Amino acid sequence: LGRGQHKMAALARALAGRPLSTLANASLPKHVKIVEVGPRDGLQNEKSVVPTEVKIRLIDMLAEAGLPVIEATSFVSPKWVPQMSDQVEVMQGIRRFPNCRYPVLTPNLKGFQAAVASGAQEVSIFGAASELFSKKNINCSIDESLQRFQEVMTASKEANIPVRGYVSCVLGCPYEGKVVPDKVAEVAKKMYSMGCYEISLGDTIGVGTPGGMQQMLSAVMRVVPVEALAVHCHDTYGQALANILIALQMGVSVVDSSVAGLGGCPYAQGASGNVATEDVVYMLHGLGIHTGVDLKKVLDAGSFICRSLNRKSSSKVAQATSKL
Repeated sequence: LGRGQHKMAALARALAGRPLSTLANASLPKHVKIVEVGPRDGLQNEKSVVPTEVKIRLIDMLAEAGLPVIEATSFVSPKWVPQMSDQVEVMQGIRRFPNCRYPVLTPNLKGFQAAVASGAQEVSIFGAASELFSKKNINCSIDESLQRFQEVMTASKEANIPVRGYVSCVLGCPYEGKVVPDKVAEVAKKMYSMGCYEISLGDTIGVGTPGGMQQMLSAVMRVVPVEALAVHCHDTYGQALANILIALQMGVSVVDSSVAGLGGCPYAQGASGNVATEDVVYMLHGLGIHTGVDLKKVLDAGSFICRSLNRKSSSKVAQATSKL
């Protein structure tokens, strides 16, 4: 055996003596908060309009499954995202479970005011680490978007409403290609400094790998506390769960996901769905991490929305456990 093989053999012997659970949990959080984005990010670019009552039932089923945060809808102009034009009806129709929060996306002050009027108690704002993506997605530069957010932040402080911040394209951009980790860190720091209690780092087109995730998180964690970070992974290249596991090992304990793997991005060509909530929960429970989520009930919610959309679930767990 060569020196490298001797080392590997020694490592294998050392690891063999340790129980698997010790290895798996060595540096992982004990509890992970799952932020369900299916009703908003998942449905926003469906071609045919999803009936309001279907959206309401989906949100209620997800809340019944124990998901602690469900992004309910988006207060953007119906001209830009027609699917979300029933935002007020959705907010008024959901059951509002006591242990569940229902944030909504608000791109500007007008959206924020409409959200609050409809009963929203938490909002999200969204920016990007890519100038071109920012221009295509929200029609302004990164700096201009941050100025717009400042109006929302000021109003939210007065109304005592928490704000979550999204940073898109943290591991790659459909227009600019590779995105430098320091640029992601710069935007995340600005949003955190403005008062966002949590920053969700989105691999919008799903091009990231565990190596890229590690580099990006290392840069961001130098300027934003890890307790305030979340990851939002798309599974375009099949890397989402691997990327999430890296994030967990680095101390992140908030994960965004979408029931049945619904969603993409209307401004990111070819971006397949978000990572499926079912698959994330299955992995986390297998690692002994507590989520408070009932996997069977999430699968039921996924089956319901897939029947409504007349499509197959993108969740591997749903496919594996399906009796069809």
